[in-house]
Amino acid sequence: MNNKGEISQFIQKYFLHFNSAALVDAAKGYEAQLEQGSKMLVSLAGAMSTAELGKIFAEIIRTDKVHIVSCTGANLEEDLMNLVAHSHYRRVPNYRDLTPEQEWELLEKGLNRVTDTCIPEEEAFRRLQQHIYKIWKDADDKGERYFPHEFMYKLLLSGVLEQYYEIDIKDSWMYAAAEKNLPIVVPGWEDSTMGNIFASYVIKGELKASTMKSGIEYMTFLADWYQKNSEKGIGFFQIGGGIAGDFPICVVPMLYQDLEQTDTPFWSYFCQISDSTTSYGSYSGAVPNEKITWGKLDIDTPKFIVESDATIVAPLIFAYLLDM
Repeated sequence: MNNKGEISQFIQKYFLHFNSAALVDAAKGYEAQLEQGSKMLVSLAGAMSTAELGKIFAEIIRTDKVHIVSCTGANLEEDLMNLVAHSHYRRVPNYRDLTPEQEWELLEKGLNRVTDTCIPEEEAFRRLQQHIYKIWKDADDKGERYFPHEFMYKLLLSGVLEQYYEIDIKDSWMYAAAEKNLPIVVPGWEDSTMGNIFASYVIKGELKASTMKSGIEYMTFLADWYQKNSEKGIGFFQIGGGIAGDFPICVVPMLYQDLEQTDTPFWSYFCQISDSTTSYGSYSGAVPNEKITWGKLDIDTPKFIVESDATIVAPLIFAYLLDM
């Protein structure tokens, strides 16, 4: 414990039972995976980027404590939106008390609410749109094809957004990922704001749908990456539920069952942080043992579930990994 910082020592001393103890166990299990040379996948669901998880997740990326990310299209783009429009965001701490009429007022002001935070449409969505369109169009004209995150990397590394930066660049997890060319899979990207905008250009005949690589291609990319990186195991750290977690965890049974590659190793660690409680048919709320029956986890895979708010739990686990 002594080589750890004050935050890590605090949680080890006081987080002794129930979800707090599960948090510490999961953090120690994650650290053990890294120490044995295993790789780690982190999946981001919900609105983690708008929750500014990038402030600590960027350091997790820079220190090689994550090796591949699976995230929703929203998390992919909202980190960039926070980067270029942070001062225009509006916090609504009394969001539970808003009437439908007050919600409509936010819409008319171009403020799209995510729980207690409103994303400014003009400064965030449209500011990115004018620049990302040029990159999409350039690839389209050349007959080139890229994944959604690769276009975002091009946008960040081009420097064109620097004129808008409103937070310290070290707090952007996407910029940290772009610098490392970190592998990312973005299942269901089409339902994000940028996905909708791309679709609008396809409908108008300005871009070809094929310019954007597809979800199936993300799965085939992930299958190849898993095979090349699983010698010492690959762990699975899932923040939230939904497609960001469901999509990548399926790569193991696909390789094992559908491709009949029966030497494919199971995920070597599994942790899910979610406030979704176990219920009938709820995959996000399913206990880890259920995943054994689907050929995703082994009998003795270290398994953790922390039923709590990810915006509280994830930063504490990451702080432990960073010896804070």
